[in-house]
Amino acid sequence: MTDEQVSAQVPDWSREDVRRFWDPGQKLLRALRRYQAAQARGGVLAAISRKYWALNHLFWSTICQTELHLNTEVGGGLRLTHPTGIIVHPDAKIGVNCMIFHQVTLAGPVVLGGHVDVGAGAKLIGPLTVGDHAVIGANAVVTRDVPAGATVAGIPARVIRQKVANASGDSQRDTD
Repeated sequence: MTDEQVSAQVPDWSREDVRRFWDPGQKLLRALRRYQAAQARGGVLAAISRKYWALNHLFWSTICQTELHLNTEVGGGLRLTHPTGIIVHPDAKIGVNCMIFHQVTLAGPVVLGGHVDVGAGAKLIGPLTVGDHAVIGANAVVTRDVPAGATVAGIPARVIRQKVANASGDSQRDTD
């Protein structure tokens, strides 16, 4: 599947599947999802399940040195390719089919749209919103909103490429 085929609205849950014994990113997300599901169910068994998944989440957070709070709103299909040193503020919202590389910080109420790729070491300092299909370059420091389809890089981050829908709205072309 190419980048253009990844949906910004429909989650691809297979991106979160645990495939091997050592898949720390996927196991961290599994703990988060199951904790949130148990919290939504309520009841005595759900309370016991919540405690188990909270401990499981703590284990994988420690292994990865990642802070992804249990109540963070995370859309389906999140990929944590190298889940080391990722810090996500509890008020941040992550859209569907996003990909976050290592050493990324989402500070404050950052809202990532669907299919946003955040490069290694990027810092997003909110409040801000990143549009669908945007790409944040490695080590970028983002302090302002990022439009949909934009690629931003630098310190401070600036738009270096913008995808624009054609007149029919079917496909996109790049503008530099």
